[in-house]
Amino acid sequence: MIKTVFWGTRGSLPVSPSVPSLRAKLCQAIKAASEHNLTTDASIANFVAGQLPFSVNGTYGGNTACVELRGGDSQVICDAGTGLREFGNRLIAEGRLARQNRFHLFLSHPHWDHIQGFPFFTPAYIPGVQIDIYAGHAKVEDAFRKQQEPPFFPVPFQAMAADIRFHILTPGETYDIAGFQVNTIAQNHPGGSFGYSFRRQNKKVVYSTDAEHQADMDADDYPFLKFFERADLLIMDAQYTLAEASHTKENWGHGSNIAGVELAIRSRVRHLCLFHHEPAYDDATLEVTVSNTRKYVQIFDPSHALSVSMAYDGLEIEVTD
Repeated sequence: MIKTVFWGTRGSLPVSPSVPSLRAKLCQAIKAASEHNLTTDASIANFVAGQLPFSVNGTYGGNTACVELRGGDSQVICDAGTGLREFGNRLIAEGRLARQNRFHLFLSHPHWDHIQGFPFFTPAYIPGVQIDIYAGHAKVEDAFRKQQEPPFFPVPFQAMAADIRFHILTPGETYDIAGFQVNTIAQNHPGGSFGYSFRRQNKKVVYSTDAEHQADMDADDYPFLKFFERADLLIMDAQYTLAEASHTKENWGHGSNIAGVELAIRSRVRHLCLFHHEPAYDDATLEVTVSNTRKYVQIFDPSHALSVSMAYDGLEIEVTD
């Protein structure tokens, strides 16, 4: 089994809920509750969990990209956005750091929203911890070091007590890392980005964010079809609507939910998880988006049983037989 845990799912910059948005949720919840006889804590809890939509009883979260893959030989993480801070703190609180003190961090690219959590990653300051950072950008180490130089951050990179090592991966090569067979692919994004495929036994998880798919995706030999092929779980950038990705935000380097469905079905993917959410979208908008995406699956190819989910901070997805 591979368990994927999402610690940060937003794109571009972290966000937090506003007072008006929270009050709107409360109003919706109270209005819905008025039709029920809720007299005990248990009845209230059951109502909240079972009767309210996720956009009211929960949130898709506000941390930037950070995804954990469990099931290998040591800790595997994709991207170091602000979600990395909570991941590190939870790891220490649960005592997991004492059992596994080696981390393998796969970086899609060094844009700030994908590295800004690293200065707040507590394990990086602990002696005896080893952190291996894998990327496709030759100067990725410079990005990590520069964001902790004055005047941007008070603690320099060299103050971190962990053993931090950088490794540059080559697309097309297969690497054995932390119990996974890892492959990488170059993606269309300003400055370039890289997607990752993780295989363990007969399970496959693909992490592909900050990637724009344009008209060439319709070709039969589009390289992502092979890279995504028969993935059990495809975590894919779907920051924009099709209209935004095709017009107002074309060449901004991000995907759409529609492109995600079409590529997933053509690649025979089992589960598509929409990721890297637009920071301007509230929970209600994201909920409508995932609903519309599931409807589009039935339009594009009703014969393919593609599961579709919307990533949120705290979501766990298990890849099993």
